[in-house]
Amino acid sequence: MLNFNYYGHSCFQIDDGKYKLVFDPFLTGNPQASIKADDVKADYVLISHGHSDHICDAYSVAINNSATVITIPEVTDFVGEDIKSIAMNLGGSVQLPFGFVRMVPALHSSGIGGGIAHGFVVNIAGKNIYYAGDTALFSDMKLIGQRDSIDWAILPIGGHFTMDAVDAAKAVEFLNAKNVIPVHYNTWDVINQNPEDFKALLKGANVQIVQPGESLNLDA
Repeated sequence: MLNFNYYGHSCFQIDDGKYKLVFDPFLTGNPQASIKADDVKADYVLISHGHSDHICDAYSVAINNSATVITIPEVTDFVGEDIKSIAMNLGGSVQLPFGFVRMVPALHSSGIGGGIAHGFVVNIAGKNIYYAGDTALFSDMKLIGQRDSIDWAILPIGGHFTMDAVDAAKAVEFLNAKNVIPVHYNTWDVINQNPEDFKALLKGANVQIVQPGESLNLDA
């Protein structure tokens, strides 16, 4: 069973029953956080960029679990030399015991000098999951969907710092994604959004609204 466990903001875990992948661990100081950093279980920690609301607890989660951090080289160096890591760059792919991780572009500032914001396509349990990270809408999302058939797209909808619901709906069209989970909204007033408005914009995709602390079976 492949599960999506939402911890709030853009922090979530993908769990195939054997391997646990945690994305953008921001729990300390996160008003949405449904779990403490010390309680997170992870085999791999994937980081989309170096802003504090995506990297805050990366070191502690990695160290506590002897987990492997996967991100851009500059962010790997920032997290710590004493962690296990796989440094990648845009367009790169790595085969791992559960499947593969491919690093894809995002349009956003990096948070760390020399780094580049990015997203991931993760193949696990026979599913292709696209996590956009923080990004604006960009037309080359079409190429991401052409390279890998996207079973689940995890997209920011908050606006202000990322694309909003209208642009995220266009992203779903570009990606030709079958299923969608919105994230990165309602953490602070500046990114308040009603996810039902996003859902209403999409007729051809299955939109699943997951609240912090909730889980979703991705096997569908």
